[in-house]
Amino acid sequence: MSISRKLKNIDTPQGQPGFLGRGHVARPVIQRSFAESDPFIMLMDDMLDKKDNTPSGGPHPHAGFETVSLLIEGEMGEMKSGDFSMMTAGSGIIHTETIDRPTKMRLLQLWLNLPKKDRWAPPRLQDLTREHAPHLSEDGVDIRLYSGELAGLVSPVQNYTPMILADITIEHGVTTVLQLPANFNTFLYVLDGSVLIGEEETLLYSNQVGWLDIFNSDALSNLKLKAGEKGVRFVLYSGKPTGDAIVSHGPFIGGSNEDILRLYNEYRQGKMKHISTVDEGQRMLL
Repeated sequence: MSISRKLKNIDTPQGQPGFLGRGHVARPVIQRSFAESDPFIMLMDDMLDKKDNTPSGGPHPHAGFETVSLLIEGEMGEMKSGDFSMMTAGSGIIHTETIDRPTKMRLLQLWLNLPKKDRWAPPRLQDLTREHAPHLSEDGVDIRLYSGELAGLVSPVQNYTPMILADITIEHGVTTVLQLPANFNTFLYVLDGSVLIGEEETLLYSNQVGWLDIFNSDALSNLKLKAGEKGVRFVLYSGKPTGDAIVSHGPFIGGSNEDILRLYNEYRQGKMKHISTVDEGQRMLL
């Protein structure tokens, strides 16, 4: 018997002033506890319209998880629109995000939990440009895959936590069915337009987040999608829950309060290296 997915919860996150100052609006896409969102910890939709040359941001540490960045619009450092970057912070790393010139951009940055056995993995960086991301465009459906496997596409990105991440556009009047592992926690974030989800055709609008039901089965499930009146563009996140409890504090994720204290001590003692200094084998341009 085939498993059909349906929409379980809808959130409408609101933008708020971001830490980069004037012109920065940050929308916290994930509004649920980690017990509900596992393996996804946090997702920020950062929209920046910077008008001056005053530097914003700077170097900061991370440990115990992965940052997964998808640039929707504009440029940031060496990233251009449609580029993807996954940084495994793992045992601890420092990276720099500084913007020192006028720029307009939109960035989706996810914090992805690492399985307990891989939490302290050696830091690594994987960059995938838009041009090299597996791509499918047919019958009014356009899929650009950045992580995992979907619709016959396979991403070259290596995953500790199994995850599908895809930027999907469906033209008005088109219906399609995607197959996802039934035991993957899945949500859609609509960037533009609207989409009807499942056999129930529950409507999800621009800037809304739709969480699907989840099953205790590793079989494939069917997700029916029908584009709304003006078509739809959304980002699909689907990942296998780690089942591990986490402690989150500042830039660090751990399994206990002791982990957090240790990480702060290591950072203060200068034991965390900058991501630019990691071995070449841990820096992959895909």
